[in-house]
Amino acid sequence: MKRIFITGFALLGLLQSRAQNVPTDSTSYKSKKLKVEEVNLVSSYYNQNGNNSAVTGGIGTEHLTDIANTIDVKLVKYGETGIKHTFNVEAGIDHYTSASSDMIDLSANSSASSSDIRFYPSLSYLRENEATGRSIGIGVSSSTEFDYQSFGANISFSQKTKDRNGEFTAKFQTFIDQLKLIMPIELRPPGNNGYGNDNRNTFAGTLSYSQIINQRLQVMLVGDVISQNGYLSLPFHRVYFADGSVHQEKMPDTRLKIPLGIRASYFLGDNIIIRAYYRYYSDDWSLKAHTADIEVPVKLTQAFSLSPFYRYYTQTGTKYFKPYGEHTAADEYYTSNYDLSKFDSSFFGMGMKYTPPNGIFGLKHWNTLEIRYGHYTRTTNMTSDIISINIKYK
Repeated sequence: MKRIFITGFALLGLLQSRAQNVPTDSTSYKSKKLKVEEVNLVSSYYNQNGNNSAVTGGIGTEHLTDIANTIDVKLVKYGETGIKHTFNVEAGIDHYTSASSDMIDLSANSSASSSDIRFYPSLSYLRENEATGRSIGIGVSSSTEFDYQSFGANISFSQKTKDRNGEFTAKFQTFIDQLKLIMPIELRPPGNNGYGNDNRNTFAGTLSYSQIINQRLQVMLVGDVISQNGYLSLPFHRVYFADGSVHQEKMPDTRLKIPLGIRASYFLGDNIIIRAYYRYYSDDWSLKAHTADIEVPVKLTQAFSLSPFYRYYTQTGTKYFKPYGEHTAADEYYTSNYDLSKFDSSFFGMGMKYTPPNGIFGLKHWNTLEIRYGHYTRTTNMTSDIISINIKYK
């Protein structure tokens, strides 16, 4: 936990010298030079426990810890014609330890898979014509860890209505992934300690429309179509059959997902906002799910607010899932990964936001400190806790 605070405040110190010299623009002035508009420093700590590890066939420890740190920098400039150009540069690094991944090699006291580091930078650009309400954006990203390399790209288009109360957005994303096929130790060919490779591709299209209904109510409708192809199993997941034999997880090489959602924000007076969200999900692996989420930020003072939240999730489970020892040779596809089983879950917690008028610790441009804690429970007896800290410069 201590590492979270050290990382966040060290980055704050590195950027403070520059923040002191940045002039505050008037509301009418639009800078034609590229300037830093916002910086977010986010650190989080995640801890998970359970007894249904897919690495050991649906039984065994799911203990996992993850420490994540990201920095997100937003830069803005206006062109000679008044076009707004926005650049977002983000870099993140995670370090996790996983007791379940350590069991890929059952004979080792500690295998190379027991911990790993993930690095994930991204860059995006948005061109906005404020006069017409039209925006076009592009972005690229990557994610790297020991057994996984992903490259992503996206393009988006947005158009506001004439009265600026509505906005239509279309976005297309693609992720091209390469996986290192780390098999359970007992399923590797004799004398072969190397790893094979395979590919996974994801293509996602999103359409959304947001509308200001009145001074108090705003709504958004969102629909996605997500298509995946390639190696969609996880190579180090074991599946134990009814006859006692052990196999490597086997799933179809295509998957089509369709989530549909609605989001609403209602301003209940000057100090309370009710934010609600519902999503229905369906895919061709016969998994169906419902998500309902509510958050109620309450402004207690000019500088301090609390945000209790709750999310309920339920899913039917995919037709390819069976628990430990229940699959047979008659099954074409098989998994004992409880993420694909039938379960219900709850996630609840509290957020705290502090925006002092003179800035955090008297540093004028570092204007927001936000801390969030959440506790997750699942009917498969898995639990987790996460705490995150966000410090914002603006």
